Amino acid sequence: MRNKITCFFLFGCVSLSLTGNSANGQTFESIRKQFPDEKAVLLNRTLEYNIDLKEGKPYVESHEVQQIEYLLGSATAYMGGYSFYHSSFQQLIAYEAYTRTPDDKKLKVNEFKTSTDKESFVFYDDVKQTTFNFPAVEPGAVGNLQVSWRNTDPHLLSAYYFTGYMPVVNSQLKITVSKDISLKYRLMGLDTSNIAVTVESKHRNNIYTFLYKNCPADKRYPDAPNFAWYSPHVIFYIENYKDDNGATVSYLSNADDLYKLNYSFVKSINTAINPELKHIVDTLTANLTTQESKARSIYSWVQHHIKYVAFEDGMGGFVPRDAGLVCSRRFGDCKDMASILTEMLNAAGVPAYFTWIGTRDLPYEFSSEPLPLVSNHMICAIKLDGKFIFLDGTDPTCVFGMPPSAIQDKEAMVGISEKEYKILKVPIIEKNKNTEVDTTWLELTPDGLKGKVKKDLTGYQSMNMYGKLMYWNSRNINEDMKDEFERGSNKFKLDTFHVDKAPTTDQISISAGFSLPDYAKKIGNEYYLNLNLFRFFEHEEIDYPRRKIPIEYSFKYTKKYVTLLKIPKGYKLSYLPQGKSFHNKVWGFDFKYEQKGEWIVLTQEFDNDNLLLASDQFEAWNKVLENLFPLYKETLSLTKI
Repeated sequence: MRNKITCFFLFGCVSLSLTGNSANGQTFESIRKQFPDEKAVLLNRTLEYNIDLKEGKPYVESHEVQQIEYLLGSATAYMGGYSFYHSSFQQLIAYEAYTRTPDDKKLKVNEFKTSTDKESFVFYDDVKQTTFNFPAVEPGAVGNLQVSWRNTDPHLLSAYYFTGYMPVVNSQLKITVSKDISLKYRLMGLDTSNIAVTVESKHRNNIYTFLYKNCPADKRYPDAPNFAWYSPHVIFYIENYKDDNGATVSYLSNADDLYKLNYSFVKSINTAINPELKHIVDTLTANLTTQESKARSIYSWVQHHIKYVAFEDGMGGFVPRDAGLVCSRRFGDCKDMASILTEMLNAAGVPAYFTWIGTRDLPYEFSSEPLPLVSNHMICAIKLDGKFIFLDGTDPTCVFGMPPSAIQDKEAMVGISEKEYKILKVPIIEKNKNTEVDTTWLELTPDGLKGKVKKDLTGYQSMNMYGKLMYWNSRNINEDMKDEFERGSNKFKLDTFHVDKAPTTDQISISAGFSLPDYAKKIGNEYYLNLNLFRFFEHEEIDYPRRKIPIEYSFKYTKKYVTLLKIPKGYKLSYLPQGKSFHNKVWGFDFKYEQKGEWIVLTQEFDNDNLLLASDQFEAWNKVLENLFPLYKETLSLTKI
């Protein structure tokens, strides 16, 4: 299941003339001077909600207006085309778009194209995208768009993000709400100090205004978590309302209300088990006597026989399909996977429950924000020997007993019955469960180095490898394996490789033979060789203190790299570099050189004990790199006897 957060810029219109002035009396020249490096800026972005009672229930309409001013000629090449979105939950009422030229001419957009938004080859939902192009885009022109919607389910109000990929001069959310409705809100993001909040009472309404002036563009980093973790935004929701009789009706006041809503989506499915599905369960568990063995067998069957294809159409984004239908189709989305798992496990006598959860893309928790936007995923939870185990059928590489890495440390809402639920924390898998041991044996040849390598992986490291093997194209497997084993230099040549799979995906070994021409240097009677075949973390210094956005890791891990060089006959070790260890509160490394008989051994070990690295840890991270990088320059020498 996924709550689609519509985060996009709509470029709105306003009923004012823009001759010579852009916004708040600012001229085009003053805007360009304020933002000298930007191709375009949003002058105004205003989203207005009207929340009232209609026929005794909450009724919501919204209206968005925005203006984008083009500052440089280069903006026209890629910033003239735009789009807005609508769906069965956000029904389109009206829209208009036009360009206001620098000489104050209004040129309307006459051609709009609407299509279904498909985010990937496995995802479909009923969100529709309407695209268009602003005419006559040039420096000083202002693109305008106005869109109005009816929000058909007031439980599903999206967060408002003040910033985006370009600066915003004025970003505003305005909510006009009936005094018979109690509205709650919460500011989220790294820095919300610049958001001015006012609440005004006017006639029969309360008016909430959230204003952020001169918003900088969000800085994007490839190693950052989802923008919800750092981009300033406000979440708001209806806590309760008064019905026609004046009685207070609880709406989203606490986790009980949320669970009542969630349970309404699943209460009418799987009322009787499908005969075909029952036969499969009986076959899978025929010779098994324990609940755990039955659960393992069923989980594995679903992982490998039901294909994950996300399909959400209207309420299909919230309501799982019947397990029998999923079985006959042999595909389904995350909710469908939870449906068939829950049904099969319960049929086998294993207590199993629908479970709502948010992936680590979202910073929210049920305990603090009991709202639909907290969860964008559905899984199955089972109870074995008094402990809950989380099963995700969408991941064919996930090992029974280990949660997918994307839901570690997240809160799960486990539906026990119509009235009972539990909010549980998904465990974090410790770093010593996710290991990589990479061992390289090297021998000197007249042309350079000849070697063998073996990689032993466990936990998430192993699951990732199985995932790669599943999706690598057999025609390109040699190139993929070359990339996987490459070390030393770009002259690395993969000669052979072998994959040794384990019975479960939490262990795997891969090995290879290779050659590395021109790596060792021979000067006179001496060889000079740098055993640092890898230079991990080079160019990964954090831009501290300028960077504020955290860094995300998929999982905690330990990595060990052992490089062994065989001393050729007739030579001896003449210089061996010193090793070093350095650790602080964030992370660290250990480098150790030693001679063991005819072998020279370099052992490098790194560890990561973080899922999220906050800005107050960046300095410590960089300190480790300061101590690490000089070690990569160390060279050993061998002298002829």
